Amino acid sequence: MANLKEIKRKISSVKGTQKTTRAMKLVSSAKLKRAEEVAKRSKVYATKLTELLNEISAKLTKSNGGIDSIFFKENPNPKVVDILFITADKGLCGAFNHQTIKRVNSLLKKYKDTNIRLSGIGKKGIAYFKYNKVDMINEVENLSSSPDYEKAQEFISKLVKDYEEGRTDKIILVYNGYVNMITQEVVELQLLPVDSSKVVSNSVSMSELEVEPDDDDTLVEELTKKYIDYSMYYSLLNSLAAEHSARMQAMDAATNNAKEMVKKLTVAYNKARQEAITTELIEIISGMESLK
Repeated sequence: MANLKEIKRKISSVKGTQKTTRAMKLVSSAKLKRAEEVAKRSKVYATKLTELLNEISAKLTKSNGGIDSIFFKENPNPKVVDILFITADKGLCGAFNHQTIKRVNSLLKKYKDTNIRLSGIGKKGIAYFKYNKVDMINEVENLSSSPDYEKAQEFISKLVKDYEEGRTDKIILVYNGYVNMITQEVVELQLLPVDSSKVVSNSVSMSELEVEPDDDDTLVEELTKKYIDYSMYYSLLNSLAAEHSARMQAMDAATNNAKEMVKKLTVAYNKARQEAITTELIEIISGMESLK
């Protein structure tokens, strides 16, 4: 009977877990719909901003033979590289955080011969690198779970200022982005310097936009900063949608696994119960036979 009680306790425990994972799946599903909608709206603005930067850069390149801005000057031998990552503040989302951390570790190996400055957003990634004794120059928690434009701008502006003043040669952003409800994709984005070769080679539909020569430097500088600020903010929104998507999938898989475990435990319980009843019957029959 002790075995029956143990199996029954396990069934009750797994059913409780199943209820929790099902509830978490429903919560993530509802949050995903909101996050997906916000990310989609933000993507429209981010795309238009990128197109505008592309167009102005292309026109300046054609008229001046190049873009004379520190934001576009590629350093073939960077001495200092800023790597910025975005992870979730919470777990239970499958390999969502692991994929971002894996890409960051890959970049750390790639730039091992340079001075790497690591910055992090999100408790999970920060905790991982702290545990592995990797120094970070800047870290923020509770921003990836609740994206805010002003906080994102404040965070990235420190790195941009260091780039302008020559304290860093390159800024790379890494995060796990949203593709659809079942797919996430790690994004590695070089924020600075802006890759002018890609900008110029892109197919840009030229508008009637005219750029005055005297405004070249100011316009490119301000537009690039706006592009970087919004890229930072949009990355947070995109990452949040991907996080909810990953958690919804993980909780769905956990719910299904719990359901299968309940089935197996129920079969084991019934089998043990039948064995116990059979044993009792044999004992009764044996007792009756001994009385004859």
